[in-house]
Amino acid sequence: MEMKEFFTEDERTHVETMQQKLFALAADVIQEGDEEKVKSYLTRAAQHELLQRDAFNINPIVKDTETALIVAEEIGLSRGSVLSVLLWSVLKSGAASLDEIQQEFGQDVTKILHGLMRIRELYTKSATVGTENFRSLLVTFAEDMRVILIMIANRVCIMRQIRDTQNLDAQRKVAMEAAYLYAPLAHKLSLYKLKSELEDLSLKYLERDAYYHIKDKLNETKRSRDAYIERFLKPLDEKLTAAGLTYHMKGRTKSIHSIWQKMQKQHVDVDGVYDLFAIRIILKSPPEREKMECWQVFSIITDMYQSNPKRMRDWLSVPKSNGYESLHITVLGPEQKWVEVQIRTERMDDIAEHGLAAHWRYKGIKGGQSGVEEWLAGVRSALEANDDAHLMDQFRLDLNEEEVFVFSPKGDIFKLPMGATVLDFAYHIHSKVGNRCVGARIGGKNVTIRQKLQSGDQVEILTNTNQTPKRDWLNILTTTRARAKVRQSLKEMESRQALLAKEELERKMKNKKLEFEEPVLMHTITKLGYRYVTDFYAALADGKLDMNTALDAYAQQQRYDRGEAEKSVSTQSANQYVLPEDDNSKNQTIGTDVLVIDQNLKGLDFQMARCCQPVYGDEVFGFVTSGGGIKIHRENCPNAPQLRQRFGYRIVRAMWAGKRGSQYPITLRVIGNDDIGIVNNITSIISKEEKILLRSISIDTGDGLFNGTLTVMLDDTSRLQQLIKKLKTVKGVKNVSRS
Repeated sequence: MEMKEFFTEDERTHVETMQQKLFALAADVIQEGDEEKVKSYLTRAAQHELLQRDAFNINPIVKDTETALIVAEEIGLSRGSVLSVLLWSVLKSGAASLDEIQQEFGQDVTKILHGLMRIRELYTKSATVGTENFRSLLVTFAEDMRVILIMIANRVCIMRQIRDTQNLDAQRKVAMEAAYLYAPLAHKLSLYKLKSELEDLSLKYLERDAYYHIKDKLNETKRSRDAYIERFLKPLDEKLTAAGLTYHMKGRTKSIHSIWQKMQKQHVDVDGVYDLFAIRIILKSPPEREKMECWQVFSIITDMYQSNPKRMRDWLSVPKSNGYESLHITVLGPEQKWVEVQIRTERMDDIAEHGLAAHWRYKGIKGGQSGVEEWLAGVRSALEANDDAHLMDQFRLDLNEEEVFVFSPKGDIFKLPMGATVLDFAYHIHSKVGNRCVGARIGGKNVTIRQKLQSGDQVEILTNTNQTPKRDWLNILTTTRARAKVRQSLKEMESRQALLAKEELERKMKNKKLEFEEPVLMHTITKLGYRYVTDFYAALADGKLDMNTALDAYAQQQRYDRGEAEKSVSTQSANQYVLPEDDNSKNQTIGTDVLVIDQNLKGLDFQMARCCQPVYGDEVFGFVTSGGGIKIHRENCPNAPQLRQRFGYRIVRAMWAGKRGSQYPITLRVIGNDDIGIVNNITSIISKEEKILLRSISIDTGDGLFNGTLTVMLDDTSRLQQLIKKLKTVKGVKNVSRS
């Protein structure tokens, strides 16, 4: 199918015009050859009849081009986002793969397209789009926030094109999703222009009669409304000009959806809604004079007209978390009518109209970047504490939370999410303050760390040097940063306590003249009922396990392992050992005795050598020690050549019994990149393996690499090889070897 057959004549002209405008807008960021390569992919997809029109019969190339224009012109996103939108239908149709697109356009474009594919999968999996959970899932699946911005732009594009559709059921479904899902997201991202358009079009499609009733009423009163705005602005214009301010003013009628909401809430008709419009004063101010000139305008207006203090909104001193800055006041104008006035600068107005993307054009201005920087700081804190499992859950909560503003004793303003506690505020100040927090003083009264904060509270944090973080604090905290800091502190405390317990145990061993042997300690820990070494030391640190009890158990186990403990069968010297004639021995080479290693072997003093740690399945040999016992070594033991050369007469051939023996300690060395979460991934794999226990782990890091030593308990070489193979699949692991 030729491209000309895929378009109507109007569509062809429309697309060509939009593409010219789009690539002109993005000329500064689009790379050489991008335009030709995109058109080549679109042509190939159309010629192979892979592109399909949707339920509204909208041409996908038309839709993608219009969406890309919204992304570039009304939101302000750059190359990666624009190209991703243009290639979206190509990828969906199968005309190109992600790998091909990455080779042609780079990783940034591929990352956004991958997020769009995940959103598409979410839509196919979930039928309950109109729920709060779906909105949360949408944010999670998107991964990159630019994907959410593109989805909003795409929905605006569709809503503009379906006004004359005959598919009313599909139109209603899309309109409901726009009203419930995408308009609130646009609001949170301060895309107020797109948010208002989505709401108005949704009302038009869902409540057609109400929409046109309000629209007709507004048209009827437009002349008188414009005349009133003129009477309000004329004396104000004279005062502002006399003050030497550079500005422009405009009257803005409230959106139809906003008026409809007021009608529903107040149970009145359009005539009963008194604030149908707002006056916007936009100053042209240098960054260092923005606030001063805004407050100067406020002073001039309130000198002329009586203000309503209950309806004042100061987002100038403390901007919203989405970056919105403005000063809203309501004054009593001529003819005793209430008028809302919004005071802002050109920069603030740009951010209000175009959202968070506009921040990128104002780098370095403190107020405009604060919301983005605070959000990124929360992400950074969670990642530093390896808490990324909780990160997106908390972000979804923050996305739907309002804010409270509290003051320090010195009068500094702090912004926190609604529901934040005294403890959240303490960690907001500094992690050291949070760790030592015991309560606060609010309004002259002492309160606990659980006290929820209210806007306007003046909070003095109370601390105590003996206070330390508690695990139940995680149930009190609501902010991402505070929870991350508490988890980090708890991990550090547990590590310090375990280290102190270990040092005390080893010190008492020396006092009792007990030699420290790691395999003996591993056996002791198992006998005492602990699965992990960390649990054993934690029990010692907490006092759940008495230190003397542990030492007595260790001493007894050491005597037993050395053959010094009393046994039911007397131990004979290896020199007098005679191989029992059984089926296993008969299969060996004639004329050579072979020691058969069996966990049920009685009457012989033998041990596994600690230098090479043999396990069932290794090729082994026995070495008769000077004390008459036998040490079992691996054939490739580092000490094997020296033993054979100097003490060949003491070497005894050995083999394993037909059945597996007990578990043996094995030391593994792991080398890899020092990435966040890599240790958790390694220990997670070991913990999921049956009959394999992690006994100890030691990690050294430096120059971006980590060098880890793991001691595990397992019963044969086949399990060992399987474990090594799985550990090598962990992202970031470079090598796993047996010590």
